[in-house]
Amino acid sequence: MRTDQILTRLERVFARLDREPERPAHLQTPQMSRHRVVLLGSTLAFYLAIVVAVLTTSWLVRLDWQIMFFRPYEQWPQLHAFLDYLVVLGQRGPTAVMVAAWLGWRSWRQHTLRPLITLGVALLLLNITVGAVKLGLGRLGPHYATEIGSAELFAGGDIFPSGHTANAVVTWGILAYLASTGVTRRVLSVVSAVVSLSVGATTVYLGTHWVSDVLLGWSAGLLILLALPWFEPLIARTETYVFDVRELLRRRAETGRMPAPVVAALTPLLSAGGKWQLRPVTAVSTEVVVGTATGAVEEPVPQPVRGAVTVAAAAAPASAVTAHSPTARPVVHPAGRPHVIRSERTPVTPVGSRRPAHTERAATRGTAARPVAGG
Repeated sequence: MRTDQILTRLERVFARLDREPERPAHLQTPQMSRHRVVLLGSTLAFYLAIVVAVLTTSWLVRLDWQIMFFRPYEQWPQLHAFLDYLVVLGQRGPTAVMVAAWLGWRSWRQHTLRPLITLGVALLLLNITVGAVKLGLGRLGPHYATEIGSAELFAGGDIFPSGHTANAVVTWGILAYLASTGVTRRVLSVVSAVVSLSVGATTVYLGTHWVSDVLLGWSAGLLILLALPWFEPLIARTETYVFDVRELLRRRAETGRMPAPVVAALTPLLSAGGKWQLRPVTAVSTEVVVGTATGAVEEPVPQPVRGAVTVAAAAAPASAVTAHSPTARPVVHPAGRPHVIRSERTPVTPVGSRRPAHTERAATRGTAARPVAGG
């Protein structure tokens, strides 16, 4: 009896994705081949021919007016509600969000930023090229036309070429451009072509664009997709730069937890094999506690504080602590000692003084006939 689990289609898809944690190694970025160059040149020639036909008010402009007078939205009103939703597939905002979400997930799965950067470059090229022609020619749409038979150019409009159509070609075509396999690329190419053709025809049905607007929008979007291989080196350099910046910020965050002077001061202690921890003693010093491998804790090694004098240094004999003693080092009070005012402190003798210690002064005071005057 077979006990193999029968996986659904969705489970098989996710199982395949789990086996692809990185971008496939056999997948190569599209190159500017001779076939692509020929397609690019043909599309550019078609683009220029449409522009010239509209500028010269040729038969294409007459076709625009004939379809406008036909009013497709009045001939087939039952399609109006559906096509109002279909035209959203060509709007830049919703489509960019949907495609960016999918490509972002792919970037996370494959550990690469190429899909998102390619989408950004394509949209940037789309905005620059299509926007410049729109504003430069200034054509009015069918609903705002003023003179029958005119091309309605340089009148302050912005509908030539069709932005919906060009955006549909670029946004959905980028999925085919970034496909991982040849079969997927062909399927997505057909899907993107159907979507872009449907969006362009819908704008003509709704009366928001001329036919020539849609033709120029198709060619403008196709030009961007065909020219993307020329921008692959820029995309690769951008990805490398982003990863380098991320690594730099990560290293800075890791090394910024401890100042460099503290690390340099602790290096001899760490080389001895001891354990260390930092405890704040005062506002200007840091106490280092060193522990041995057996768990015994040695005395704290306080850092010197400028101008500090301790009781231990004052109680030492003058022969041990003098101004010429090379081993005389001031020591900080250990942490936790309560602060006392100046009048309650034990009188001390400054380091380096020639005055005798307290014990000798006490012996002299007992044998003298009169008390010692002065400090």
